[in-house]
Amino acid sequence: MGNDLGRLSDPGLLILASLAGGEKHGYGILEDIDRFSSVRFEPGTLYGALARLEHEGLIIALEPAGRRRPYALTPSGHCVLEARLATMERVVVTARQRVDRTSLEVRS
Repeated sequence: MGNDLGRLSDPGLLILASLAGGEKHGYGILEDIDRFSSVRFEPGTLYGALARLEHEGLIIALEPAGRRRPYALTPSGHCVLEARLATMERVVVTARQRVDRTSLEVRS
């Protein structure tokens, strides 16, 4: 079984999570995601996901700061992130309960 089974690597979700901490430009988003999730993806993946999230109204591109364009989470993006996190929490709680129960049955 591969090591990637449990990796959280959905670029959209990771970008929303990064921007929940405040506005960032592309490179800052990549670095932040790597820091909190150990997931690295290519700039093409990042900018494709940013365009999709912006089109969906989940993030907004702010005025450029020099050559860099920062992005920010919109209220809609915040709601989507909250909903995704709630779903993930239910999955984690359910899986944890089942793993714990299985561990007890194996020991018996």
